[in-house]
Amino acid sequence: MRFRFAALAVTLAIPAALMFPELAVSATLARLPPGASATPLAFEAISGWAADDHAEAFDAFLETCAPALDGSAVLRAALPPPPALIAACRAAQALAGAGRPAPLAARHFFETYFIPHEIQNHGEPGFLTAYFEPEVPASRVRSADFPVPVLARPSDLVTLAQGERVAGLDPALQAARRGPAGLEPYPDRAAIWAGALDGQGLEIAWLRNEAELFIIQVQGSARLALADGGTARLVYSGRNGHPYSSIGRKLVERGEIALADMSLERLMAWLRANPARGRALMEENRSYVFFAREDDIPAGIGPVGGAGVALRAGRSLAIDRTIWPYGLPVFIDANPLRPEGGRGRIARLMVAQDTGSAIIGPARGDYFMGTGAAAGTRAGLVRDAMRFVVLVPQEPAP
Repeated sequence: MRFRFAALAVTLAIPAALMFPELAVSATLARLPPGASATPLAFEAISGWAADDHAEAFDAFLETCAPALDGSAVLRAALPPPPALIAACRAAQALAGAGRPAPLAARHFFETYFIPHEIQNHGEPGFLTAYFEPEVPASRVRSADFPVPVLARPSDLVTLAQGERVAGLDPALQAARRGPAGLEPYPDRAAIWAGALDGQGLEIAWLRNEAELFIIQVQGSARLALADGGTARLVYSGRNGHPYSSIGRKLVERGEIALADMSLERLMAWLRANPARGRALMEENRSYVFFAREDDIPAGIGPVGGAGVALRAGRSLAIDRTIWPYGLPVFIDANPLRPEGGRGRIARLMVAQDTGSAIIGPARGDYFMGTGAAAGTRAGLVRDAMRFVVLVPQEPAP
């Protein structure tokens, strides 16, 4: 294993573990499940590493360091950052104190404070999908054109901590309802759509149809073009705790759409063409997401991810929060389909800034494409094997 200690624009405090590779066995890898492997690599062995813009990745990393260092709240809890990642964050702040580092200096930072490990699951490569922030018409009030409500988080919803188990509740549930006799399962999607939460004043916006609400819930955020001329953003505020299931996968399994033809556009077209069957299909996904509405949206700022920071198109990655902490740099390499035809390579350093109910596994990633229809078209085509290389922070000396 090789380490390169290049001179940087400012002096970096080098942890003692860098000089003693045997100390680099990291807590970052402690939660890998049985069957997962982590193979250390030299940076030179990562195809595409040298060609990336490491300054962009450094910006995303530095921003994600803020909640880790100041203890500010995250949107969705994940594993706590290990001491080595905290140390790397402090070094990043020191480097940034002299101004934004140039791409080469940023590259040297990552090569100094991290050791790349390729992650595989039972000998198989990783799997990449992508997501985006939809832009949809909406209204602040109900009307014939906007009959479907977006609901705020109910006051009786209790989100369970990771791994928390409640006697009498299905262990698969990640949230519950506070009732007179204690915690009980929360109403699922079908029950909520049938009116289980009516009369509580939870409606914060109104949409044209249930399919648009469903897609927003899957993506976890949205920009709303309001009928009164204003704009707003929907921000994730919790879910009912029932397991997520993919309706796209169900359509493929049932022969409704071929796997090779599956895309967001095909899925939405099927839902619009089959409203009754579409509603029944969506209700098979019992998971239901609640939102908060933000009316003051800074221009050009992405939605807030699970780590509590704004997502960056092309640099933010959603990961399994039961295995990885936020802020972890991850180099991905995949060749997804492109809307213009053929395949295009994605080989770049990402930062773990988000999570998702469907993002499960040690080598699983969800790539944030950005906001709007074009981003959605691209995101809907990504479902590919990938090389998943985690940059493991080196442990400080004991």
